[in-house]
Amino acid sequence: MSLLFVVGTVSCTLFLAVNSLYSASDDVIELTPANFNKEVIQSESLWLVEFYAPWCGHCQRLTPEWKKAATALKGVVKVGAVDADKHQSLGGQYGVRGFPTIKIFGANKNKAEDYQGGRTSDAIVDAALSALRSLVKERLSGRSGGYSSGRQSRESGGGDKKDVIELTDDSFDKNVINSDDVWMVEFYAPWCGHCKNLEPEWAAAATEVKEQTKGKVKLAAVDATVNQMLAGRYGIRGFPTIKIFQKGEDPVDYDGGRTRSDIIARALDLFSDNAPPPELLEIISEDVLKSTCDAHQLCIISVLPHILDTGASGRNSYLDVMLKMAEKYKKKMWGWLWTEAGAQSDLESSLGIGGFGYPAMAAVNARKMKFALLKGSFSEQGINEFLRELSVGRGSTAPVGGGAFPKIHSVEPWDGKDGELPVEDDIDLSDVDLDDLGKDEL
Repeated sequence: MSLLFVVGTVSCTLFLAVNSLYSASDDVIELTPANFNKEVIQSESLWLVEFYAPWCGHCQRLTPEWKKAATALKGVVKVGAVDADKHQSLGGQYGVRGFPTIKIFGANKNKAEDYQGGRTSDAIVDAALSALRSLVKERLSGRSGGYSSGRQSRESGGGDKKDVIELTDDSFDKNVINSDDVWMVEFYAPWCGHCKNLEPEWAAAATEVKEQTKGKVKLAAVDATVNQMLAGRYGIRGFPTIKIFQKGEDPVDYDGGRTRSDIIARALDLFSDNAPPPELLEIISEDVLKSTCDAHQLCIISVLPHILDTGASGRNSYLDVMLKMAEKYKKKMWGWLWTEAGAQSDLESSLGIGGFGYPAMAAVNARKMKFALLKGSFSEQGINEFLRELSVGRGSTAPVGGGAFPKIHSVEPWDGKDGELPVEDDIDLSDVDLDDLGKDEL
């Protein structure tokens, strides 16, 4: 220990006010912007890192406990310290707002956890060992420790980020402005810790949103530190900032949650607000059935009574109910079909409808060739309860008869009119002698 540390409390405090709290002789590893990435981010070790300011009284009181913990954990857990007063960029990168701030860098180095425990060496060691136990369990279960950080990660073209569209000052207007699609755009900074935390959620959401909206809602990202013209135009002051762009409207801030599910939910709301009403198609050929059911997670098939039983007004009332339900559940991206009783009798049999009980409804998963039948009334309330159960994964299912759709007969589409009984040929019985009828057989 140097002489300066034994000349008294006052001298020590004055010295620390302008110098680091730690020295090369300590087991605490001093971290700077120059070595942080190599020492911590690229390391497979667990790290506890203190962000401090030399003039901070709480930091000074923590120093001896931090050193004791570092010595106790030597060779087991890495213990470091960052002079965040001197290296403000590093402190800012991890959202440091007060001193001391302690963060735990575990399996995913880009998602550091805040340490909220006690400030004694015993409490620090206990927390470190607990975090180490979690890290070991993650390795045992085969889970990876995250992925690379910053701009390199976003530009690496990895498969998990393939559906996030990178935008620049040059490409933004061409892609976004006047597009008929909805755009959710993240403005980020490569050094921003919150942006790194958001990155995997944004990437996962981008893939699912692309699939569920058929590309009508797009998730994009702009490096605001490089594309400063865009950042200035849209008043970006903090990171990440997410804005929603829709044709003919001013951009609005996204203020929802930052998890994959939150982002997807908002994207689907935007899609449903802008999506046209789903088509309700009559099954007049095999192509109609196959193309609709193959293109959607579920296809909702209704078998309506024969036109002679309901007339045009009765049939239209059933179709209106279906259209209302299709509108209500349009964000589910289901297909909607109908046929007349008896027109596709093989299809009815394969879905357990079987020639009676009209109107009937079945929800079919063509990928799994399973279906569920409406058990309640063919009404807005009854169908809504049926579809709501399907939406949350409840309800009994059965395999489609024969394991595949049966042959579909090509029929003429309904003309929108009442049905007519077939015209029978007139038979003239005036020349028939009923008394002689059958004599030849006697």
